[in-house]
Amino acid sequence: MLDALGIVSFENDGILVEGLMKYRPIPAISFLGRYRLIDFVMSNMTNSGVSNLKVFVKKQPRSLIEHLGTGRHYNINSKRGKLQILYGESNELTTGIYNHDINAYVQNMQFIEDSKEKYVIIAPGYVVNAMNYADVLDAHIANGADITVVYKQVDNADKAYLGCNALALDGNRVGAIATNMGQEKVRNISLDTYVMSRQLFMDLVNQAAEISSLYTFKDVLSSSVSTLRVEGYEYKGYCACINSLERYYEANMELTDYKVAKELFNREWPIHTRTNDSAPTYYGKDAEVENSVIANGCRIEGEVENCIIGRGVTISKGCKIKDSIILPETFVGEDTVIKHAVVDKKVIIQNVKQIVGDDERLVYIKRRDRI
Repeated sequence: MLDALGIVSFENDGILVEGLMKYRPIPAISFLGRYRLIDFVMSNMTNSGVSNLKVFVKKQPRSLIEHLGTGRHYNINSKRGKLQILYGESNELTTGIYNHDINAYVQNMQFIEDSKEKYVIIAPGYVVNAMNYADVLDAHIANGADITVVYKQVDNADKAYLGCNALALDGNRVGAIATNMGQEKVRNISLDTYVMSRQLFMDLVNQAAEISSLYTFKDVLSSSVSTLRVEGYEYKGYCACINSLERYYEANMELTDYKVAKELFNREWPIHTRTNDSAPTYYGKDAEVENSVIANGCRIEGEVENCIIGRGVTISKGCKIKDSIILPETFVGEDTVIKHAVVDKKVIIQNVKQIVGDDERLVYIKRRDRI
């Protein structure tokens, strides 16, 4: 087991997945038809040997608590491991500008203090990757760093990763942390993943709380780069930061490419999720499916191309669904055309026969809508 406490942090204020976030926190959003976004960080933690995890929820915790359960599907053994779901308990500090990570850490500091691990690994629930945190911890110890920040060098920072943090590096040393505003193509994008000693983490949290009630962990980290040894660790595998509806759509779509999906999914590094018993998907005699990811329990009788179809979706005869994401338990009536759309859970589409967006403008259909 890794001598590290795992902390799953919640999203920063620069992240907004329009529509989908109205009903659940980002980590609970459905991804690739059968996963939730949090499955990736949770699987990375447990695959790396982390057995004690604290998951912080910013708001609307119900769906996330339901999905995580006891953590058994992530191989968290209750005899030698523990999963806690934590959030701010003071109403004054859980709304508006006060609802940020430092306040959540302060209100739950007793659980961090009671942990026995020497190190902490902090990672967000909105980044999709397959990262071995044991390698990051080994590099952190070998470098003698106070803090290690994981980053990915990208060449599309002018279009993607907007609002994410970017690192200014001198060799491996982090000199500054700033928000990516899309002014440069090539940037070292922080994955908001950090390794440090548990004691230093607690010291930084307390320091941030004393400086300002509005200070976030990013703020105190930025102010510490001149006084602490902050090192960068480059992650070179597949990565997607789900920080907008457009990026959510793009990440799902690019993973319909088998070559891209192979960079993320590996039998030696399984991505765990909560499963349920349901029948295989039924394909009618007139069904045509091309380059799509189809979850179990569906009934497909129309045409589906370049799509992500969640569990229990019904696509009736004569339908043409293209370049779209259909979340679980949605019903699409006969002869309906859907293109460039994100359709939320449990929608019934019967009376409107055309829902068409384009590359520049996605159509979002809200959860449980009837159209």
